[in-house]
Amino acid sequence: MLGSRTFRCATSLAAACLLAAATLRAQNAAPAAQTTDTVFKNIQLLKGIPVDTFFDAMGMFANAMGNDCTFCHLPTAALDRNAFAVATPRIQKARQMMVMVNTINKTYFAGEPRVTCFTCHHGNQSPRSDPSFALQYGPPIPDPIARDFRTDTTISVNQVFDKHLQAIGGAGAAARLTSFTAKGTYEGFDTAFEKVPVEIFAKAPNQFTTLVHLSAGDSRRVYNGTAGWLSGPDTAIPIINLTGGNLDRARLESIVAFPAALRSAFPQWRAGRTADEDQEYIVLQASENGQPVVNLYFNESGMLARLVRFTRTPVGFVPTQIDYSDYREVAGVKMAFKKVVSQTFMQMTVELTDVQANAVIDAARFAQPR
Repeated sequence: MLGSRTFRCATSLAAACLLAAATLRAQNAAPAAQTTDTVFKNIQLLKGIPVDTFFDAMGMFANAMGNDCTFCHLPTAALDRNAFAVATPRIQKARQMMVMVNTINKTYFAGEPRVTCFTCHHGNQSPRSDPSFALQYGPPIPDPIARDFRTDTTISVNQVFDKHLQAIGGAGAAARLTSFTAKGTYEGFDTAFEKVPVEIFAKAPNQFTTLVHLSAGDSRRVYNGTAGWLSGPDTAIPIINLTGGNLDRARLESIVAFPAALRSAFPQWRAGRTADEDQEYIVLQASENGQPVVNLYFNESGMLARLVRFTRTPVGFVPTQIDYSDYREVAGVKMAFKKVVSQTFMQMTVELTDVQANAVIDAARFAQPR
C-alpha cells in the first residue's frame, strides 16, 4: 500500500486532479482521435499520446514531487478547467526538466526511460544532492513494487500458480464459476472518500464491468474481453478509451476474477521474493517486449495479495497497484471482497457486501458506454 506520506489532492481538488493538467478542447463528445493534442490545449512536449497515458504521466510528476496538481498548475484549476492550460513558471520548469531527462536517456540509455523525475526527486520538491546517513545506516526500506529484483531459481512458477489455484478452492470449483454479480461500496478521490454504491458484473473468461453510482451520475469502467473504456462525470471526456498498459491492466483484473487462466496471461514468468512492512511474498513477474510489466504477489498461503501493472509513458514506467484482501468463499471459490487500486493520480477502494455466483448477465453490461 502507498504510505501515509503519499501526495493526495485535497477534497476540493479531487475532481480536478482526475481531469488532467490541461484544458479540454471539446466537452460534449468524445473526439475521434483520443490523443493529447486533439483533446487538450497548450500541450507542448506530450503531444500525440493517448489520453489515459497522459494521466499516468501527470501522476508521475505529482508522485515525484510529493504534491498535488496545483503544485504546478494554478490553484483556480480546481474550479476552472481553463486554468490548467496556463503555463505557470513551474510548468515551464517541468518542460525544461523533461527535455533534460529525455536527453540523458537518449544519450546514455538508448532512449530507454531509465532516468525519470522520480530518480532525483523521490517525492521531494527539490532533489537532494548531499548524502543521507539515515539511508546509509538506517533499517532497509522495503520496496515491494520494484520492477528490478533478483530471480530466485529455487521457486517453480508453475508450483506457485498451482498453490494459488488450490488455495482459492481448486481447479474444479474455479471452472464451475462462470459469472457473478456483486454489490458493495466504492470510495475514492472522486467521492471525497465517502462511500457510495457500486455494482460489479463479471463473466468468464475475461469480461468485467464496475458501475459506480456517484452523486453526479454513474461512472463506468468496462472491459469486454478485447477493449476497455472509462466514462462518467469523473472523466475528462465523456468516454476514455483504454490503451497500452491500462488496457492490459483491465484484462488482468478480469482474469483475476476467474483465476484459472492467470498463468496463461503471459507466456513467460520469473520468480523472486520480496516483502513489505506486513509480510513476505513470492513475486512472479511477466515481461513484454523485453520489459518487465506485471508483478503478482502471493502470500504464504498462496492467495494473490497484490497485482502491479507498469504502463510505459514518455516520462517512464508508471505503476498501478491493486491490493486484494478479505477473501470469502462464493460457490466454492475464495474471492477478494476488498480491492484497493492505487495510481499516481488517484486511489480508490471497493468493498463487496453481496456476491451472486453464476448469474445471468446481459451482454449490454460489457458494451462500450454511451
